[in-house]
Formats: sequence, C-alpha cells, structure tokens
Amino acid sequence: MLSFNHVQFGYKEQLIFRDLTFHLSQGEFVFVIGKSGAGKSTLMQMVYMNILPDSGSVDIDKFSSSTIKPKLLPELRRKLGIVFQDFKLLTDRNIYDNLAFILEATGTQKKIIKQKINDVLTDVGLSHRRYSMPNELSGGEQQRVAIARAMVKEPILILADEPTGNLDPETSEEILELIKRIHNRGTSVLITTHDYELVKKTDAKIIRLENGVATESKI
Repeated sequence: MLSFNHVQFGYKEQLIFRDLTFHLSQGEFVFVIGKSGAGKSTLMQMVYMNILPDSGSVDIDKFSSSTIKPKLLPELRRKLGIVFQDFKLLTDRNIYDNLAFILEATGTQKKIIKQKINDVLTDVGLSHRRYSMPNELSGGEQQRVAIARAMVKEPILILADEPTGNLDPETSEEILELIKRIHNRGTSVLITTHDYELVKKTDAKIIRLENGVATESKI
C-alpha cells in the first residue's frame, strides 16, 4: 500500500535521505524511530506529498510522487488520516464543526456528516464534548479529537507524527491504545515517535531512520 523506493532528498547542502527504501502493507502497524533530525517528519510529509523526493519515488495506493499532478493531491489526501503532535484544531469553532469542516469540503451530505461525526466521537469517548471549544479540552482530549478528525474520512492509512509528544505518560498510553483499536479494525497505521517506551508496548514493525536510510529494527 505504501512504498519508499530508493528515495533521495536534501535541504540545500544537508542530505536527509540518501537511499530510503521501505514498505508498509495493507493493515500493517509501523513505528518510525530515529534521532532528532533523522527525517521522521520529512518522511511523513512525503507520504502526503507535501514534499517530493529529489530522486526515487513514494508510491501509495494508485498515486506516485514521480507522476502525481497537483490537482490530484486533494484526492490522495482524502485517503489519509493525519494526526499531528500539536493537534491543529480550528480554534474558532467547536469540536463538531471542526469535524464537519473536513466532510463539508468533500461535499458530504449533512445527514451523513452528522452520523459520521457521532460515530467517531463515540469511538474516541468524546460524544459529550461535541459542542465544546478546543481550548476547553485537555491536551489528551484534543488529541482524541484529532484522531476522530483523521478517522471521519474513513482513511486507508493513519499517519501520526509524534502524536504523544505533548502528552504525559498516562495520557500517551491512552492515545496509543486508541490508535491500536483503530488498527485492529483493519486501518493501516504509520507513527513517528521518539517515545521508545510506547514502542515497546506494541507488537508492530519498527523502522529506524539513520544516516539517510531505513532499516528494520528492534528496541
């Protein structure tokens, strides 16, 4: 479902990836680990093609970085659920409207929007906070909303870039358990993290980024 094929990429004189190759299969759960500056966030941006390789290719579903046209990027991104470390919720609207915004952008009917939002907020245990503003929620609750926002599109792949980076250890475990439940339903998951304690608690493939390449690893 997702392949990095001999990807090379750098910023000016700094080489980030020199020969990055790895694959993620349908239904797989993969952690990407590595030191600060190893390219974890760059890798994530390459999946949703905000950044394109200098050489090699990133292929996901029917899309390839080597051939994709700008007009097809929205179609690709509708297939992905993206969870950021800093939540990226819209602060001027309540939780329901944060989720509705995603579906309205794709022309989903209002009655379907309501049902989908009810379903995902129930899944993350926040149906009672649907009309709360983001600043009224704790960090853990905001990340649950971010996960609900990622899931409301019914994506083929969840991308989570340091999803527990701003959370305390107990809340981090809760967020990880939530992502595991989503994965158990069949959704593929790719997580970047520096929290090796969380990685140890999950039966998942581990990819280590180091010296511009990817290798399967153990903690």
